[in-house]
Amino acid sequence: MANMYLIAVSLLFTFLTSLGFLAEAHAQDNNYQVITVSNGGTIRGTVKWSGPVPKDLSFPITKDPQICDPDNTKRADLERLVIGSDGGVANTVVFLKNIHSGKALDVESAKPTLDQKHCRYEPHVMLVPRTAQLQMKSSDATLHTIHMEGAATYNLPFPFVDKVSARPLNNSGLVSLRCNGGHVWMNAEIYVIDHPYYAVTDTSGRFELTDVPPGQYQIEAWHEGWGIAGHQDSFDVLTEHKVARPVFTEPRTWDKPVTVSGSGSSVVNFTLSEK
Repeated sequence: MANMYLIAVSLLFTFLTSLGFLAEAHAQDNNYQVITVSNGGTIRGTVKWSGPVPKDLSFPITKDPQICDPDNTKRADLERLVIGSDGGVANTVVFLKNIHSGKALDVESAKPTLDQKHCRYEPHVMLVPRTAQLQMKSSDATLHTIHMEGAATYNLPFPFVDKVSARPLNNSGLVSLRCNGGHVWMNAEIYVIDHPYYAVTDTSGRFELTDVPPGQYQIEAWHEGWGIAGHQDSFDVLTEHKVARPVFTEPRTWDKPVTVSGSGSSVVNFTLSEK
């Protein structure tokens, strides 16, 4: 009976998804021109944290603890602010704002993949080329639903382990993810991009942009934000119960000018803080 119920839920959400639409948000420039870059430069740098580290960036695990909490910690790290041992800030998107031509964005070979594992999204922040197919699956033996808002609007059930579902992301901009299966702490961000001059910082806060045409640009560091602004009533599609979901503060951005010379290297460093 449980399997039949999950199948019914899957069919229902598939139907509802077919009625959905794609909404544009934080749209980027779609007029990017591909050129041959023969003397491109490199921009590299770091994103570091300064000052006291915010506290209370976790959330109680209120459902499926045997799957979501194998270490019995009782709380889930919301992953909104990941700071390495050297102060580097991971999961920061760094990109050139005013670049209109350069190397090609390789959509054909891009195979962006999102997993749901131990009731968290892997990766937490990712880049997906516009029009690419996002591959999604769940490694968890429980019902997850990926609810997307922003540049893409989908509501996709994952009642079966490791079953891949693919969807195109046809509009550039930001997509926010959450689970409507009652795992309210789950959250992630996707940047749908039009050009290749984007990077996500690693655990040391490092980034690198290569083959940049010589010129003057604005480079932006975008972070999803780490504060919890409050809670919002939500709905668990499986239990039909109301659940409280954390509401996060707005994303943060930092801009700097950068000059790229032919075959040269430029360094840009960003510092993030509570202020």
